[in-house]
Amino acid sequence: MIALGSDHAGLPLKKEIIALLEEMHLPYHDYGTYTGDSCDYAVFAQRAAKAVVSGECERGILCCGTGIGMSIAANKFPGVRAAAASDGFSVRLTRQHNNANILCLGQWDVGVKRALELVDLFVSTPFDGVNTRHQKRLDLITEIENQIK
Repeated sequence: MIALGSDHAGLPLKKEIIALLEEMHLPYHDYGTYTGDSCDYAVFAQRAAKAVVSGECERGILCCGTGIGMSIAANKFPGVRAAAASDGFSVRLTRQHNNANILCLGQWDVGVKRALELVDLFVSTPFDGVNTRHQKRLDLITEIENQIK
């Protein structure tokens, strides 16, 4: 299951992503927003991030104007590895090396065609594995998160 969220600026892109996920037969839950009325991105980042951390959803995709605000808000949750990305190289590596569990996209800078390509890459690229140098680095991040609690 994929957690989806957007603010008003990212809503048109989120609707395109929903169409793609349905075409791919991938289950999702949309945590809002549902209208073009001005709203605060952090509210929807929080809803989706909580779903990913709880295990209700395996991954998440968040959309706002730039993707940056969503990534900042989502990364406040221990266990979230949200990446704002606008190119395939970054999306592929953030999945392979960082095991990113939330992709954040910007309506204003990515464009629909590229965004859909990035979503496809995000959902199809696996993490390189738990017995790699990448897992060691993720474990260090978890240690940092645990120190802050």
